[in-house]
Amino acid sequence: MFDGTQKRVACMWFPRLPCERVLRARPIEAPFALTLNQKNTDRIYCLTPQAEELGLQRGMSFADARAFCPTLVSQPAQPDLDTRFLSSLRRWATRYCPWVGREGTDGLVLDVTGSAHLFGGEEAMLTDMRGRIDRAGLTLRLGLADTRGAAWALAHFGEGRIAPGQARDRLAQLPVAALRLEPQMVVRLQRLGLRSIGDLLTTARAPLARRFGTELMLRLDQLLGDCPEVIGPEAEPPHFGVRLTFPDPIGLFADVMAATERLLMPLCDKLKTHEAGARRLMLSLRRVDQGSQQVELRLAAAIRDPARILPLFARGVGGVDAGFGIDQIRLEATVVEPLPVQQIGSMARQASPDRLNDLITRIGTRIGLENVQRFLPADSHIPERSFTIAPAAYSAPDSGWVCLRPRPLRLFPPEPIAASGMQPPARFKWRRMALTTARATGPERIAPEWWLEDDAWRSGLRDYWKVDTREGRRLWLFYTPQNPGWFVQGEFA
Repeated sequence: MFDGTQKRVACMWFPRLPCERVLRARPIEAPFALTLNQKNTDRIYCLTPQAEELGLQRGMSFADARAFCPTLVSQPAQPDLDTRFLSSLRRWATRYCPWVGREGTDGLVLDVTGSAHLFGGEEAMLTDMRGRIDRAGLTLRLGLADTRGAAWALAHFGEGRIAPGQARDRLAQLPVAALRLEPQMVVRLQRLGLRSIGDLLTTARAPLARRFGTELMLRLDQLLGDCPEVIGPEAEPPHFGVRLTFPDPIGLFADVMAATERLLMPLCDKLKTHEAGARRLMLSLRRVDQGSQQVELRLAAAIRDPARILPLFARGVGGVDAGFGIDQIRLEATVVEPLPVQQIGSMARQASPDRLNDLITRIGTRIGLENVQRFLPADSHIPERSFTIAPAAYSAPDSGWVCLRPRPLRLFPPEPIAASGMQPPARFKWRRMALTTARATGPERIAPEWWLEDDAWRSGLRDYWKVDTREGRRLWLFYTPQNPGWFVQGEFA
């Protein structure tokens, strides 16, 4: 037994976290591994015990792994999703103590000083941790000791708990890798015959410090508690939400808009403090009959200006059924993007896109932001593939097309015309109009992109001509040498 003032640290290590995150959503019976591209080579990032039994290991190239195990099932690793999953586990671990931090990319460290008695003691607390994590389908290794370094070493190379004051005797049998050293330093120590922590403890410190530097001494002191190591819990992300409760219910449009304006002021101030802007806002209105209605506002760009946001709520608020009255309003920024502070004034007079973004937002509230689209240049010399269409709210305008030859304002599928020869016809009919060629500029030869399948370009090369007609039409014609024929594909302004 020990008093509640004795520092106690627990380490939770999830050795197969990336794989088990994927297998929780979609179990696979076959050998499974995740791959990560490192230096232009796909290597094993994480694997299951079934794959390890077949001789596979982390760091092995994926080609070698498939040669060892043809039935290996693999997926690309997603470290960002693993980080989010570990953050969820960190929030869950706060049920045991308030001070929970990350330990690398696959572990957690908990300062459980004075909290183990709430679970019936340290053994009962560790048993509870194992049981809950096991039901979640994860592999867990635990270590509990007086210091963070000792808890980490125990979780990775021993597992279990060390009673207060017994760390030196228990940890002496662990390998030097348990000190959280770089792999190169571990190899250097092993070559000198220093294979365990006990070997280091019985060696004079001065020669070790001269040969291996201060890092080795620091890790030893952290392991034994001679050098304290802080456990810093992660700060919770800011919550961008405000609420207003009324003593008497309201129901008029002007009253609801006034309340929304009152909520927008502190919300935008908080967004400004965190240099962020709202892309999606949710206005929740609770009625006195306990019913509620929501007004969602999706913005074309990140905004934190109340004067610009308030008028955009007018359409949604106008369609709200207040019933017998609204007694509470809540405004929350559900999607937030970084919006750094920008220079304004005479030194930064540039065309502001705010009015265009507000127009896109207004139109998007009626037909949907995805339906307000813009053309963007694409890297292709084929006329039909030289542009893409993207939602204007989720794309940035490009500087423009880089084209050595003019392109028509209007493009349409090729329309055949009756003509012969390799030169543009002097007279031809197009869309029931008789046209006479006044001037022809060209040709511009465009070859098909052989690496893409396109039925429209199977005829091969095309020779394009810009044809000005006496009737005022300025057309874009092309001739196909392999399969002789003339077509109209565009019209200039």
